[in-house]
Amino acid sequence: MKISVFGMGYVGTVSAACLAEQRHDVIGVDVNPSKVELLRAGQPPLIEPDLAELIRENVKAGRLQATTDSAEAVAGTDLSLVCVGTPSMKSGRLDLGGVEKVSRELGKALRAKDSFHTIAMRSTILPGTIDSLMIPNVEAESGKKAGTDFAVVYNPEFMREGTAVADFYSPPFTVIGAHDAQQGQMVASVYAVLDRPVIHTSVRVAEMLKYVCNAYHALKIAFANEVGTIAHAAGVDSHELMQIFCSDEKLNISRAYLTPGFAFGGSCLPKDVRALTYHAKSLDLKAPVLEAVMPSNQLHVQRGIDLILSTGKKKIGVLGLSFKADTDDLRESPMIDLVKALLGEGLDVKIYDEKVKLSAIVGANRQFVEDNIPHIGRLLRESLEEVVRESEVIVVSREAREFKHLRETLRPEHIVVQLSRVRSLEGAPGTHLALCW
Repeated sequence: MKISVFGMGYVGTVSAACLAEQRHDVIGVDVNPSKVELLRAGQPPLIEPDLAELIRENVKAGRLQATTDSAEAVAGTDLSLVCVGTPSMKSGRLDLGGVEKVSRELGKALRAKDSFHTIAMRSTILPGTIDSLMIPNVEAESGKKAGTDFAVVYNPEFMREGTAVADFYSPPFTVIGAHDAQQGQMVASVYAVLDRPVIHTSVRVAEMLKYVCNAYHALKIAFANEVGTIAHAAGVDSHELMQIFCSDEKLNISRAYLTPGFAFGGSCLPKDVRALTYHAKSLDLKAPVLEAVMPSNQLHVQRGIDLILSTGKKKIGVLGLSFKADTDDLRESPMIDLVKALLGEGLDVKIYDEKVKLSAIVGANRQFVEDNIPHIGRLLRESLEEVVRESEVIVVSREAREFKHLRETLRPEHIVVQLSRVRSLEGAPGTHLALCW
């Protein structure tokens, strides 16, 4: 395949060299003539293990070239990878100057080209950038139509400095975001030699994925460092601690708890987060990541409250009161805070939870009810149908077997607020609002 790579930084240079090693004909493009001259001479413009040999051998074989001329590169290739920098401004806002410039250059180059051309964005960009910036710029400068004369897809990279060449050949997965599957096929074929899964998704999901990955990596490092700091101060071997922690692949190092939904609650998580952060303070330590967990959780509850209040309706039916399905445990359930807030706004609230029967609640759970929500009994109803029939807004806290007949009871005039995604309600009557679609 004939491929042009725009931007000879870490991502672009490594991508160009590795693609040339795979016997593609590659043209590297950069506005810096010094970088171009180095590449033409078979020398890397940056230091990265194994990169120098790849560049030297592929320049010598004629598979890797370099130029400052965008039009020349586009005219001689079928696919362009965009790897320009997207640094932060002082405010934290993303600097899209490079993306703005290269998208216009690509558009100008395409004006003189008759054949279909695919542009694959690899730079880290926020959701909506391709649709609001890249495609309009290319269309304006080329006079051509996206999807008809050219395609712009998003193909995030997952390479780390210091191991970039190895990461190119062994990424966690290859992600291609396109407006239709056909537009992503050319890019997919580039990675066919890699024995790694190829995931086709929407452009916006692909755009946001890299940010989610990096934010999670940063969060893990900050979490581990805070735990290590507290452990050390408490006389605990932090490395042994985290080695055992990481051996749990059922809950700790797993997919568990990583599905967007409503706030957490129950008898364990809230109290243990509070206890650990209090212990850190007692040791004169600051743990801002851990200290942010409870406020973040409460903000998510408030988002749910605000979403319900935005409907402007007075009769609210709440389905699910306990902190999770298949339990009657009401201790620190975020639904309790939500219901109390709605009552405080003067709304008429009715609740259905199959497992919550006040007459059967005992022990600490009973004490919590008596101390915090003694009036909850008058809000509970015996059947889901009764709550739905008497409510304008139906608040569904979770996907649960106890709500399996809900879609049959909904009316077109109902507003359904999903605090967690409820797949069983797809296509159901009513207007549906959600925190996490």
